[in-house]
Amino acid sequence: MIRKIGVLCSGGDSPGMNAAIRSVTRVALNRGIEVVGIRNGYKGLIEKNFVPFGKTSVSEILARGGTILGSARLPEFKNEEVVKKAADILREAKIDALVVIGGDGSYKGANALTKQGINCIGLPGTIDNDISGTDYTIGFDTALNTIVECVDKLRDTSSSHHRCSVVEVMGNHCGDLAVFAGISCGAEIVITPETGYDEEMIMEKLAHLDNAGKNHAIVIISEKITDVAALASKISTNTGFAGRATVLGHIQRGGSPSPSDRLLASRMGEKAVDLLIEGVGGHCIGIVDNEITSMPIEEALQTPRKPKKAFYRLFNSLV
Repeated sequence: MIRKIGVLCSGGDSPGMNAAIRSVTRVALNRGIEVVGIRNGYKGLIEKNFVPFGKTSVSEILARGGTILGSARLPEFKNEEVVKKAADILREAKIDALVVIGGDGSYKGANALTKQGINCIGLPGTIDNDISGTDYTIGFDTALNTIVECVDKLRDTSSSHHRCSVVEVMGNHCGDLAVFAGISCGAEIVITPETGYDEEMIMEKLAHLDNAGKNHAIVIISEKITDVAALASKISTNTGFAGRATVLGHIQRGGSPSPSDRLLASRMGEKAVDLLIEGVGGHCIGIVDNEITSMPIEEALQTPRKPKKAFYRLFNSLV
């Protein structure tokens, strides 16, 4: 029987984490289960940085970005001795189960704790949308909205100065943010790990657009592919456009979560509590075809993420 649940955030923050914390807390309390917030992720767990949560503890946080619990990375949590220590600390605090909100690394920690006898459920909290077992992650939609707003503004100044704006977006080896933004913003070129990087093709296409009378161009590129400042310089040299690079960076992680992310986080939080009450551990929550699902964390970690080919086909059909 579950009497007390802990909740923590690990890894990079994402909009909607607070909505997930709120959902886990409210659902659990309404079912007679105590809730403990754990500050600063697994690091805070090891340091026993716990705070009891009541319903009012999570009031007024639904619309806030980031995470009220804070987040941190603890590389040492890969060591079995550290995981055992964490499990002992949870037992000492009479915390029967744990909800972990984060990405792949967070999932690995949750799975390791489950093997030590502490049932854990993972919620996919990351803007990158790079986790298997779910169509969308908490924070992805908000980050996409931020990118679209920024690119729309860049288009105005690009049009005024015959520029090509090269916009680097986040994604961590996943091109979903880039291709979704490309479709939403009407970009001329999208470059992601899935498309590959063909510099000659980029120059040829931009030169063609310039010759056809296009007065601006938008190139959206996923992070970790190339130096975007160098690419913008080459565009200035090899085409009629003035290349300008913009790295959106961590601005993509901030801001009030979109209604979509608030709903997703709330639904996933409820499912996490349901599973723990049923005695399930070592699972992660996902949304597949708009249905909230779960699967073993080990399966999710071992399953390659499927590129969203339909969106790449759509983008290519629109340019």
